[in-house]
Amino acid sequence: MSSAPAHGPRDDQQPRPRPKLVFDDPLDQQSSDDTDRGWGERPASGDGEADLARFLDEKPPHHI
Repeated sequence: MSSAPAHGPRDDQQPRPRPKLVFDDPLDQQSSDDTDRGWGERPASGDGEADLARFLDEKPPHHI
């Protein structure tokens, strides 16, 4: 009797599903860079304190 391994998939190894191919045009979809949030913009607020905080956060170092 030989103890050679059997050819083919074993019961404890499930075959992995293959990824689906998508043929959509990637330029038709909106990316995160297409939005203001993708560029780090903050949501607009009508609050004066929020405007001051944004100004102080974004002030260049030579304006200190």
